[in-house]
Amino acid sequence: MVTLLKRLRRNADGATAVEFGFIAPALMVVAWATIELGMVLLANTLLEGSVREAARAGLTGYTPAGVNRQDFITGIVKDHTIGLIDMNKLTIETKVYSNFADIGKPEPFTDTNGNGTRDAGEAFVDINGNGQWDADMGVAGLGGPGDIVVYTLTYDWKLFAGYGQKIFGTSSFPLRASVAIRNEPY
Repeated sequence: MVTLLKRLRRNADGATAVEFGFIAPALMVVAWATIELGMVLLANTLLEGSVREAARAGLTGYTPAGVNRQDFITGIVKDHTIGLIDMNKLTIETKVYSNFADIGKPEPFTDTNGNGTRDAGEAFVDINGNGQWDADMGVAGLGGPGDIVVYTLTYDWKLFAGYGQKIFGTSSFPLRASVAIRNEPY
């Protein structure tokens, strides 16, 4: 019996399988996380490329016969995201400005109480003509000749594996791609 125990102690058969059993879970998590990160980066790159292509088409003012301009832009985004982005969950926002300096700026107002924020009852200039004060003076739309248009795509990329919440602290990554262009004088 003692001889058998000595022989078993010196035997290394199966040690690799046991060691792999200890390392395999960590290796699988790293491989999964690498794939997830790669998919997030791919989706973000596709959004950036598609917003650029949509803006390039939009600045010319060209629209094929039988299609409105917004649907034409949406079609370009759909084509350039190669089916990886769910178009029903993608938000495409376009805002028109008179110059580049106005992008993201609030409508001007008179700060009567001097607190630096617009409060109810304070006078303002309704730049976008919607009858209310807005924190962004841009007007929704694709603009006309010579207008500045900001194209913004936003999408929540859902992780494939459910345990991403535990590893990354979230089950989705908000992706955003934006570009500002001046329309050609068409």
